[in-house]
Amino acid sequence: MGLGKRKRDHQQSFWVAADKLCNAPRNAFYDRLNQLLDEVKFDEQLEEAVEPYYEKSGRKGIAPGTYFRMIFIGYFEDISSQRGIAWRCADSRSLAKFLGFGPDEATPEHSTLSLTRERLPMEVHRFAFELILKATAENGLLKGKTLGVDATDLEANASLKSIVRKDNGDDWQAYLRKLYVEDTGKDNPSDEELRRFDKGRKSKKKVSNDEWESATDPESRIGKMKDGRFHLKYKAENAVDLETQVIVSAEVYYGNQGDTHTIEDTVNSAKTHLRETCPEKEVQEVVADKGYHSEHVLDGLQNECDLRTYIPEPDRKYQRTWTDKSPQREAAYRRNRRRTKGNRGRRLQRHRSERVERTFAHLCDTGGSRRTWLRGLEKVQKRYMSAAMAYNLGQIMRKLVGAGKPRYAAVLAERAFSRFCAAWEVMACPGSILADSQRQQNQNWAFQASLGA
Repeated sequence: MGLGKRKRDHQQSFWVAADKLCNAPRNAFYDRLNQLLDEVKFDEQLEEAVEPYYEKSGRKGIAPGTYFRMIFIGYFEDISSQRGIAWRCADSRSLAKFLGFGPDEATPEHSTLSLTRERLPMEVHRFAFELILKATAENGLLKGKTLGVDATDLEANASLKSIVRKDNGDDWQAYLRKLYVEDTGKDNPSDEELRRFDKGRKSKKKVSNDEWESATDPESRIGKMKDGRFHLKYKAENAVDLETQVIVSAEVYYGNQGDTHTIEDTVNSAKTHLRETCPEKEVQEVVADKGYHSEHVLDGLQNECDLRTYIPEPDRKYQRTWTDKSPQREAAYRRNRRRTKGNRGRRLQRHRSERVERTFAHLCDTGGSRRTWLRGLEKVQKRYMSAAMAYNLGQIMRKLVGAGKPRYAAVLAERAFSRFCAAWEVMACPGSILADSQRQQNQNWAFQASLGA
């Protein structure tokens, strides 16, 4: 065989026949995922739902099923940006096949994803979420009785350097110059003087969301992240079926909204999704951490929503009194305390801390949703809800094929191949060292079984 040399200057062909192109490589995970989406008629129902938002004539846009599949790829491949998703789909033949594009067709660009997201309202995204939720119910993965609720921070696509005052639009440098002039009486300070002045002053160093906002993303809020840094952020809150670990509701709120102000909206959203997908299933219990403990929350969930609550009470320095509160609110507080301190309440708290936090690990840490590249609450909500759909699809795939993501499916295939090779070597070479070790292991198992008997 002669030495092949790479061509430095390659003349491009004017056209290539489609039958001359090789087929895309198969990906067992994405092929099975496409089969699952076809079984629940995901594309047909979506196309019927989005028809009022498109014109009858004109250039055809990408199918809504293709748009959601590309967002699913961002979750499964741990890609946070739309540019990264579009590049990955264009680079991989198997992903292009998953999207429904042939070898002679180009996959959509990132701008097409943005235009499609702008065109499809929030109602369509909720409808798609309910379609996937219905698929989990058909596969026996949705009970809906006990919900675990928790929240996490999403890093906004904005910097603290971009904040401006709401009253006059001054940025941080202009604000510091005015303070410098007021304190020292000197005009036109240099940047070095401003830095020394800002470092040495003791008052007015805190920045409030009531007075400041981001010039690039006004809907983001200043807050402290989990790692201690202050950043512009949003707040994501999940309601998870504690028995099956399926996300029943995935909501995004302003970053400065407290847990006690959002839990009722999240629970009501979960109840709406269950009512639309499985009317026979009903939420009966809500489990949350002590950050959600509040008298009006317990009163609203128990007396208005008719739910049992398991929310532990935080340590307080003062003695609680009930002289100025209604007996109904006091009764809700005492019922919650009694349930939380029971055996079932403690068991549910362990499940909540394990299973609800696991959803954030999949979505944010290994699913590309911790850092958002979109701006605006509704845009971030659409992207996060689409990632939650992909997570629920992963739960179904874990039941069907044993892996919730394509990388783990490849690991399972490698393990199965290794076991097959080991078994084949044992059968082909009975006197080999591997066969002797397998025989010794079988003898150990038999000895342990006899001791157990």
